[in-house]
Amino acid sequence: MNIVFLEPLALCGCKAEAIKNEFKRSGHSLTIYTDRNENENTLIERAKDADVIAVSNIKISKNFLDSCPNIKMISVAFTGVDDIDMEECRKKNIIVSNAAGFSNESVAELAIGMIISTYRKIAWGDSITRMGGARENFLGTELNGKTVGIIGCGNIGQRVAEICKVFGCKILAYNRNPKTIDGVTFTDKDTLLKNSDIITLHTPLTDETTNLIDFREFELMKPPAILINTARGPVVNKDALFDALHTNKIAGAATDVYDKEPPLSSTDILLQAPNLLMLPHVAYATNESFEKRLQIVIDNIILWLDNKPRNIMN
Repeated sequence: MNIVFLEPLALCGCKAEAIKNEFKRSGHSLTIYTDRNENENTLIERAKDADVIAVSNIKISKNFLDSCPNIKMISVAFTGVDDIDMEECRKKNIIVSNAAGFSNESVAELAIGMIISTYRKIAWGDSITRMGGARENFLGTELNGKTVGIIGCGNIGQRVAEICKVFGCKILAYNRNPKTIDGVTFTDKDTLLKNSDIITLHTPLTDETTNLIDFREFELMKPPAILINTARGPVVNKDALFDALHTNKIAGAATDVYDKEPPLSSTDILLQAPNLLMLPHVAYATNESFEKRLQIVIDNIILWLDNKPRNIMN
């Protein structure tokens, strides 16, 4: 099989050569491109003879798949497969696997960091200090004793709950399929929104979760509440978020995800939203998570070659 990494995925140097040799011993070839290029014509040129490709969050369209007819398997170096034309993959019997779980810890930790940064206005404090300012009458908010509402209680949501319990928080959770987790009270979405000081989102993007937090949901939240989004951008209606912040329906928010990948358009409404901490989609990006991701991507390919596929998304 001809295996092609369309981008480096942190695989380079001696490690790259070792993995190439491992595949070679099994009768397969591995090509690793050392730059990330999202131009579709370039991607087609790289993958035109490939049987297997590995890619992260780069668009894989019907045109790409039509132009690369040998592709039988796609190993996605990401949890979501939003950028893959899954319908076309199903039509062409192309197996798509994801890197499930690679960033559980990193995303959970960043969600906690965003909560603390929003409550204590850390980015604001850095800016004020660099401009020669002082505390003046600033007062922050403590995490201890607050009610944290977790929407989406999979592995990441559960890890957030574990960390929040250490801070002395009460935990509410809403999940499509309620679970039994020590120290976590499962409830309906509206009850969670009405009673939480902090709402943190950890759901996949589906038709059901698109605009899960909309104008109606912000009306239910308490004025001192804050919203944290490390899930997917469209889970929150950004016009509703802007309105909620602009009219003080909620006290603040933090997001690492958007309708489109950063850089954002200069006209994006969120850039004008007050009390909003914005990060450029970095929740998954740690040394440790990238190492896990690479191993999962490689293992998924090896298992598929051995007719033991896992993490199949279609």
